[in-house]
Amino acid sequence: MGDRRWQRVGSAVLRSIAVWAVSTVTMLVLAGILPDFRIQSADGESATRITVAAAVGAGGFGLLSALVWPLLVRALLLVPALVLGLLVFFLNGSLLLVVLRFNPSGRGEVAPETAVVVAAVMSAVASATGAALAVRDDDAYRRRLYRLADRRRTEELGEGGPSTPGTVFLQLDGVGHDVLLDAVGRGLMPTVAVWLGGSAGEGECGGDSEHDGERGAGRPTHRLTLWRTDWSSQTGASQLGILHGSNHDIPAFRWYEKESGEVMVCNRPTSAAELQRRAIERTGDGGLLTLDGASRGNLFSGGADQLALVLSVAARRGKENRSRAGYFAYFSDPANAVRTAMSFVADVGREIGESARARLRRQRPRVKRGGLYPFIRAFATVVERDVVVAAVIGDMLAGRAAVYADLVAYDEVAHHSGPYSRDAEKVLGRLDRSLALIAKVAEHAPRAYRIVVLSDHGQSPGETFRARYGLALGELVRAGCGLPVPRKAQRTHSGAEARAAVRAALHRPVEEGGEQHRPSGRRSEPIVLASGNLGLVSFPDVPHRMSREEIDERHPALLSTLANHPGIGFVLVRSERHGGIVLGAHGAEIPVDELAENPGPLTDFGPVAATAVRRTHSFPHAADIMVNSAYEPQDGEVLAFEEQIGSHGGLGGAQGEAFLMSPIELSPPVEEGAELVGAEQVHRVLRSWLREAAGPQVPLPVRRDQRAA
Repeated sequence: MGDRRWQRVGSAVLRSIAVWAVSTVTMLVLAGILPDFRIQSADGESATRITVAAAVGAGGFGLLSALVWPLLVRALLLVPALVLGLLVFFLNGSLLLVVLRFNPSGRGEVAPETAVVVAAVMSAVASATGAALAVRDDDAYRRRLYRLADRRRTEELGEGGPSTPGTVFLQLDGVGHDVLLDAVGRGLMPTVAVWLGGSAGEGECGGDSEHDGERGAGRPTHRLTLWRTDWSSQTGASQLGILHGSNHDIPAFRWYEKESGEVMVCNRPTSAAELQRRAIERTGDGGLLTLDGASRGNLFSGGADQLALVLSVAARRGKENRSRAGYFAYFSDPANAVRTAMSFVADVGREIGESARARLRRQRPRVKRGGLYPFIRAFATVVERDVVVAAVIGDMLAGRAAVYADLVAYDEVAHHSGPYSRDAEKVLGRLDRSLALIAKVAEHAPRAYRIVVLSDHGQSPGETFRARYGLALGELVRAGCGLPVPRKAQRTHSGAEARAAVRAALHRPVEEGGEQHRPSGRRSEPIVLASGNLGLVSFPDVPHRMSREEIDERHPALLSTLANHPGIGFVLVRSERHGGIVLGAHGAEIPVDELAENPGPLTDFGPVAATAVRRTHSFPHAADIMVNSAYEPQDGEVLAFEEQIGSHGGLGGAQGEAFLMSPIELSPPVEEGAELVGAEQVHRVLRSWLREAAGPQVPLPVRRDQRAA
């Protein structure tokens, strides 16, 4: 045991010396080619003394990077990850300036802007050298990765680690079942192809929603199952259901709550915290990750103690808030920070280039992608990905029982570039490499791990409602209410039809010279919110959910205007006579309780549409009017009420078809011939797998801090 320990020490010392030597050479080369960077000895300009000065400078920079950098990062934990990433270059350059100023073997001159470049190059070279020297040494590779883990916990686990396997749940946000199969079939995701029994080179796939992959090129390790989302096919509803077992009363991504006068938005920290609190209160337990779990990059905690970039705790402050501390381990290595910052800049440039390319080709459909969007995209595709993957690696090396992480890169890009765009395909390839890295790290973890990959929803392509009809849903609603709308919207065919319907309903057969009808009385205007191709209309001055009869009395043309519009598939409203009713074109009216026998306007929306609509109708916060856009089954397109050409949030097409890919040693998620429907059912499946692994015995009691989350 002692000999092995000394071998490790000797190997580590030799690698450190090699890295130091390479860093010294790098500093000398940079001093030779950069005009604003010079290294001088204390007593002269001899090559030997200059080399000594460079060696001392390189060693000092490496030492400061190892000792001071982690302290700087920890001091900046309250700074958002994006801002910290942008500060990387400045902080690294500052360390180099300090080293050159106090170098006892000589002195250096460097412009501040050049110091940033020199520090970045030296950090990257040192990191690459250390990794190259350790690549053939499993123990060194493992120890290098341990820097991302909780060392104290790892030591407590001992050499053997836990005897039971852990489980890692990796959510590929927005990657639909069809997109995954297409990517595997085209060789874009070789790691997934191998797991499903296909060939990494050819991209064959042997698994689908009903077969376990026996016809693939190799023996599959995973099975692929399609699961259908709820009506609100978006991350907030799906992830809350998956992690906390309940997504009751989540009618959309954003909705208006009359009793509080608040607009709830799933990706707003205060809303996420409230939604998590409600789910915990409804289920009576903390969530999927309550015992020895970690939540990374998610909207909700799942009851985990270990948190990184978790939105539901982002608004909290104090020692118990560890959401920002999760990325400390990653940014504490300056090489990681520099690499991520450089990739961030590269992705901003990539997005600007792709956007320009789409404009030059006059690509349709297309949405605006300027302003801050390139930076938002780069955060999702680079910073969030790197931090989350590093956190998962740390959790595995720390031997945690259950980890759930969300990788949002594809979803962000597909919204603006399209689900099947070249840009989105490249993101899928990078996500596949992340899966491969995590699988490789699992080989070095102190316990066996089962890797489950899933998505929260898919995305449906299609142009926007505004692009096709010249006005937004809110403007159509206002026109149907007889309220003023912009002149541009008035001149559209839809706007003219809505105004004509209002005049007819009010028995005004003649155009009144530009004058518009204004509802009598002091009534507040309707609030119109969009969640993908799902729209919600609420009348804030009415404290309860309005009925069809009340809406018709106040705005006699509104419901018929919406239901008969070619861009709208169906409308759901409460009915005093039927309880609830679905309205469609040509006067279609189907009571909610009769949708199973007669789906009417829901016919083209899939086998679970009727159940999903009926469930949402029962929610206390369902809007006065729920509007789903039209769906074109022949090409799978919907019309987003937001400015997105890849959308999700409602019914129609691939957005409602997510996937669940699980190791074949776990029990099948559903019986043969059955379908997996709804996020809450997915939660029950994941819980059963944790029990099979002898992991957390859930449900567990709710802790006080979880109730207050």
